[in-house]
Amino acid sequence: MIKQLTSTEQFFLLAGPCVIEGEQMALDIAEKAMNITTRLGIPYVFKGSYRKANRSRIDSFTGIGDEKALKILRKVRETFGIPVVTDIHTAEEAPIAAQYVDVLQIPAFLCRQTDLLVAAAHTGRMVNIKKGQFLSPEAMQFAVQKVRDAGNDDVAITERGTTFGYQDLMVDFRGVKVMQQFAPVIVDITHSLQQPNQTRGVTGGLPEFIELMARASIAVGADGLFLETHQDPSVAKSDGANMLRLDLLEGLLTRCATLRHTVASLDR
Repeated sequence: MIKQLTSTEQFFLLAGPCVIEGEQMALDIAEKAMNITTRLGIPYVFKGSYRKANRSRIDSFTGIGDEKALKILRKVRETFGIPVVTDIHTAEEAPIAAQYVDVLQIPAFLCRQTDLLVAAAHTGRMVNIKKGQFLSPEAMQFAVQKVRDAGNDDVAITERGTTFGYQDLMVDFRGVKVMQQFAPVIVDITHSLQQPNQTRGVTGGLPEFIELMARASIAVGADGLFLETHQDPSVAKSDGANMLRLDLLEGLLTRCATLRHTVASLDR
């Protein structure tokens, strides 16, 4: 599938809510994003977590129920004819989630878990590995190789920032070029703007820099962008502090698509 996503001159997009909160919100976000990306010629994958396993506090929202959320992801897929991606957290989840989605995503904190990578690879689905906040770009070659050694070449890497002090993340854009030696590279332009480990137990964020992060990613030649979007981030049940408001998506993607054409023309 990664070959299909990278088959055009344009970047590809993984976008949707942080977590599936309900059917209608998921369908509305998918339809809006699909209409925009179709017009701009951007290959699109709908993103939604069916469960959030990594939360700051035990009382944080984790999901509406695994099966219910997975069925919503499948409905998005079937309604709009677009691929979907979701996170998995254990090896046992891989074959279950693979029945509903096209891409299995490995969370950043789990990117070294061999059994998880191998289980995802064995499903035959595309595997998107998020780079750990604690790893160098060079180290991601070994995570990619685990998937390939398990018989699956359909793999990508997502950059999502490196821990910078206790409550911030920084993106080293040199890492995009380094990791492209191993697999196509996506830049997560919203999680890279998180401010984790806040003392109140709720992750903060800097959404005012989303477009800057997107433009920089396109300028250095990232293969794809990843972002989380919501109709009203202020009421989102997860990661609202660093999400893009849905009504801003069209303008952002339009400007990024124009920039991509400019960058491509310079590379010719």
